[in-house]
Amino acid sequence: MRAPRTHRARRPARAAVEPRRGLLAKSVLAGALALLLPNAHAAWDTYIKGAFGPVVNWPLIPIHVVLLPDGRVLGYGTDGKGNQTGQFTYDVWDPSKGTGVDAHLTLPNTTGTDTFCSGQIVLPASGAVLLTGGDKTVNNVRNYSVNDVNLFDYRSSALYSAQQPMNYLRWYPTVLTTAAGEVLVLGGRIDPDTPTPTPEVYTEGRGWRTLSSATSDDAYGLKNWSYPRAWQAPNGKVFIATKWGGTYYLDPAGTGKLEKTSLTLPASDEYLTSVMYTPGKILSLRKLNKAVVIDITGATPKATSVIGVGQDRFHGSATVLADGKVFVNGGSMVSNVANGVAYTAKIWNPANSGWTTAATASKMRLYHSVSLLLPDARVLTAGGGAPGPVINLNAEIYTPPYLYQQDWSGTLATRPVITAAPATATWGQSIAVSTNVSGISKVTLVKTGSATHTVDFDQRFMTLDYTASGQNLSVTMPASANVAPPGYYMLFVFNSAGVPSVAKIIKLN
Repeated sequence: MRAPRTHRARRPARAAVEPRRGLLAKSVLAGALALLLPNAHAAWDTYIKGAFGPVVNWPLIPIHVVLLPDGRVLGYGTDGKGNQTGQFTYDVWDPSKGTGVDAHLTLPNTTGTDTFCSGQIVLPASGAVLLTGGDKTVNNVRNYSVNDVNLFDYRSSALYSAQQPMNYLRWYPTVLTTAAGEVLVLGGRIDPDTPTPTPEVYTEGRGWRTLSSATSDDAYGLKNWSYPRAWQAPNGKVFIATKWGGTYYLDPAGTGKLEKTSLTLPASDEYLTSVMYTPGKILSLRKLNKAVVIDITGATPKATSVIGVGQDRFHGSATVLADGKVFVNGGSMVSNVANGVAYTAKIWNPANSGWTTAATASKMRLYHSVSLLLPDARVLTAGGGAPGPVINLNAEIYTPPYLYQQDWSGTLATRPVITAAPATATWGQSIAVSTNVSGISKVTLVKTGSATHTVDFDQRFMTLDYTASGQNLSVTMPASANVAPPGYYMLFVFNSAGVPSVAKIIKLN
């Protein structure tokens, strides 16, 4: 009788041990999954959304940034403490050296011009940066204007006076390169109460020409003076989309000719962004979370409504990526107020006019923030403040999804390399480009950027035709200066996995 009792007594004990062992194994597995799955999810999230890098210090608030012909970035706008003035310093950042102190060359501005809220662009012939206008203090009151013109020589990193001033005082002017290789200057204001309604044109080696027969308060004066949105159009003229909705064509030849078009757009704001994402097509954000695609490829301009970015993003930026998609970051629902701040970026796909959610930044990027496509196909996002709810003497660099492996690893992909390409090219020319891999899937060309106040002067994107023989490509450049104005462009090649190379900067002239 005892043996059975003993047997029965031991059996429940063994039965109790087995579930505990099973529970322990499951617990270990669950713990491992808990550790692994967040990492896997984060890696997958990175591949889908891209990623912002760490917040890094910047020597000033880069209210203005320009990609130079040698791949460095000129920035200026405040002093080293983030105070409003471009009079004391400017900075040249070399992305190839990282983001530490050694990557920056910060120099004194000895021109005497306060370049705060000026206009800036790379000249298509010399590669120098033309800086137009700026700020002036009168009787202890800021925000008057100057007609000063300064030049930055990227070869010597020197900023100096161009001697010959503009014909008009300007503060907040737009600058853009025309098909003729000249620089058109629009808008701005003379003093706090007087806009500048007459455009002028700068020609290297000759100076300034006033477009006296193209004066307009509606197009780029009283109703639209703050960094007017304008682009070189495929028809040879310059297209202007105003914040109040009117649209115009300006012929900058001679003394100029302005004509109003039949297209009227929904109302926008001087601090809502627009960008030409392909020749003759512009994504324009309008008020109340509206967006339109403006098409100026035909005889008359037209616009099509598309889905908005999700909210009004006052002071946000739009940047065309190396693959032709549009990256929109920063901004808030109330202008320069920490109310409805958009930390999460969005990416717009022209192929389906749809938005996808991108990564989330650490810092708000509001008034006086910038965004700029770099030759390595990443995006510099920086600045904000002077004034603002925060003073951002810092930057975050965004890595788009196309730079990551197509798996759950969250690691950067192996990139194709351009091993040879010419330094210059002309329209319609076939150029020889060599790479380190076969199977190139796409070749793109992106105008080097020059950004300030939600505007990226001149930026445009195009996909180029090419033929391939192994690792050697014959790439056809754009057909005319109307679709690709003279100047400097980033040439990207994409491998079969859709990963872009580091760009080769080519001068188109």
